[in-house]
Amino acid sequence: MRKPLAVALALALAATGCGGDEGAAPEVVNGGTFTFALSADPGALEPASAALGVTNTTLGFAYDTLVHSDADGRIVSGLAERWAATANQVVFTLRKGVTCADGSAVTAKTVADSMNYLSDPKNKAVLLGVLIPAGMTATPDDAAGTVTLTTKEPNPFLVESMTAVSVVCGKGLADRSVLQTGTSGSGPYELTEAVSGDHYTFKVRKDYAWGPGGAGIVDGMPETVVLKIVKDESTAANLLTTGGLTAGQFTGPDRARVKAIPGIREGSAPDGIGEFFFHQGAGKPGASPELRKALVQVLNLDELRKIASGGNGVPATHLTSLAPDPCRGDAVTGNLPAHDAPAAAGALDAAGWAPGPDGIRAKDGKRLKLRIAYQTSAGPSVQAGMEFVAQKWKDLGVETELVGAADAAYADSLFKNGDWDMAWVPLGLSLPTQLVGYLSGPGVDKGGSNFASLNNADYVRLSGEAARSVGAAGCDTWIAAQAALVRNADVVPVVLPTQLVAARDATVEVIGGVVRPTSIRMLAR
Repeated sequence: MRKPLAVALALALAATGCGGDEGAAPEVVNGGTFTFALSADPGALEPASAALGVTNTTLGFAYDTLVHSDADGRIVSGLAERWAATANQVVFTLRKGVTCADGSAVTAKTVADSMNYLSDPKNKAVLLGVLIPAGMTATPDDAAGTVTLTTKEPNPFLVESMTAVSVVCGKGLADRSVLQTGTSGSGPYELTEAVSGDHYTFKVRKDYAWGPGGAGIVDGMPETVVLKIVKDESTAANLLTTGGLTAGQFTGPDRARVKAIPGIREGSAPDGIGEFFFHQGAGKPGASPELRKALVQVLNLDELRKIASGGNGVPATHLTSLAPDPCRGDAVTGNLPAHDAPAAAGALDAAGWAPGPDGIRAKDGKRLKLRIAYQTSAGPSVQAGMEFVAQKWKDLGVETELVGAADAAYADSLFKNGDWDMAWVPLGLSLPTQLVGYLSGPGVDKGGSNFASLNNADYVRLSGEAARSVGAAGCDTWIAAQAALVRNADVVPVVLPTQLVAARDATVEVIGGVVRPTSIRMLAR
């Protein structure tokens, strides 16, 4: 993963404003079609190259994973009914009777072949080095029904990583070319029609019985699922109103009118964390911790939180947000400078940044100028938030330049060009281990992913210690490592925005940014 991605949800939709007996369970309807809006076309359906949320949502209907996460981060069964983990190895015991959509059996060898394809560098899987550790091997034992994943280095969250790794079976294992436009999985639905840029249609597999926690096909699940490409939220809201959609997710101003639609079930879910970084590369103003802390101190982060999220966010407490998000401690409270504009000005004076005739500060003949980078696709709220920051810094004596860019240009700025001083980064990740490459190690100028050129010795030490523990046993140390970054203003977490996921005459659960197919229920009007 070479650019900030990400976004994740975890909710069970609750009935609101639906009338009738509030204590009565809604009546489910068998069969029917559930139509869900995707904000973009998923592109190639090959799981090895799936990086976008819309792609993974699409694949979630056709594929299974070894384990799943619930909304609270608990790991539940999937293809594997149980597992045993050590620092360098996990043994998964598979369910019996699992079949691929083409009727072939899903065996230990099937799973191992799928995993080993992803871990082979020549296949250039996007999950390699992110969820699939480099050098990982998968060893099957068909007689025992087990698959053993072994890593070269300790990997504390290998079980949790498997919640997002699709297992390919059947014809797709023999010929990966069919996965560009088709699917070959053991999931609850089978892809029957794919019209790029328009829709993807799935039909239920009525014999399916190995979903999350042993979930199978039950009353109320739709016979057909259509994933419809709707790029504009206002259009999606219109379609939800007229019945052209059953469900969709909303981040912008259409939320209010969507909530007012009769029969709507709504839920609020976390999005990727809104946070900002200062570039600390050679010659960058942000290399000075005194300057970074003063620039944070002049900002009222509560006010920035409301602006940047359009009022739809809560304080961020740690640096991961996507399920399973196993380490949910507080690395933020008390670790950022309290809002105090006069103290911020005094700190810059003491550091030698003196105001010039035009009010712009300078030191050693160099004016204090900051380029503020953000994604235009993040919407008007983020742009308003960056304008708020720029004005507060201008009042402090900083010359600012707002640089909004589309996703590709923004990613190039972060990961190739380094032509920024502060960047608002919607970094949404699920595991503390995924942060390490972004927040330490070689910078992008040296082939790494450390886009802000951070060099926090406490973070490196503590994250190294945490990585030697398995799973939640290391969480306190992972949170301490993140707190070291926040105290040094290496990263400034501001807000955990929320998305509205709305369904009309239906309920659905969305976890980790992916619709959980076995949770969908069609309801009587």
